[in-house]
Amino acid sequence: MFNVVARDRERLGQPDSILSRLDETEFDELWLFAVDEGDGLTPEDCGGISRFRRAGRGLFVTRDHMDVGSSLCSLGGVGKAHHFHTRNLDPEQSRRVIDDPFSTDISWPNFHSGANGDFQEVAIVGPTHPVLADPDSPTGAIRYLPAHPHEGAVDAPDDEPARVIARGKSKVTGKSFNLAVAFEPSNRGGPAVAQSTFHHFADYNWDTRLGCPSFVTEPPGNGMQTEQQALWDAHRYSVNVALWLAGVI
Repeated sequence: MFNVVARDRERLGQPDSILSRLDETEFDELWLFAVDEGDGLTPEDCGGISRFRRAGRGLFVTRDHMDVGSSLCSLGGVGKAHHFHTRNLDPEQSRRVIDDPFSTDISWPNFHSGANGDFQEVAIVGPTHPVLADPDSPTGAIRYLPAHPHEGAVDAPDDEPARVIARGKSKVTGKSFNLAVAFEPSNRGGPAVAQSTFHHFADYNWDTRLGCPSFVTEPPGNGMQTEQQALWDAHRYSVNVALWLAGVI
């Protein structure tokens, strides 16, 4: 269904040869998995990505806990949907607190939706967005996404054509937190999705048997293997997002 080009950005501190000129390419959409600590995107990269979206093409942007991926703040529009520990702080003071108390070297935002390898239940917000639709589900929508012990924070900017479309719930505190924000196509740019963590799409979170980096020390779960609907929903959500960003659904 798609031709996918997977790549790492080039040398830090220098404009990336693709991102900085993304608007000049034939790509229909960009999926940006930001794992930097503030230096992942140069001004030239942000310019190329912003022009790409202003041309009507799709953008998916995701990050992780605390300040991981905070270079996204440099992106107009979609960047404002991401709140970090030291940049673009969540305006709601009550959410600037530690949610996951187990990984003591990680501070807020770090919402604990469950163990890597397990799944979480998704709460649909408002009318079911096309990226969450599933006609084969008894609810007509995706019910599960992979869990992660410390997800980041996203919200819909007040001055953008965007809304929160899905929420999760902390396994530790019971607090509700946002999983995804959808930006509708407008005269400001093409469709976009801001996601709370890239772990919703990581190999290890879909199947822990595939392994993980040595610095991942939290005990894993196996819910994604024992509940096949959860893995199906993760696959379905990924395809839905790709189709929506391409203007197909």
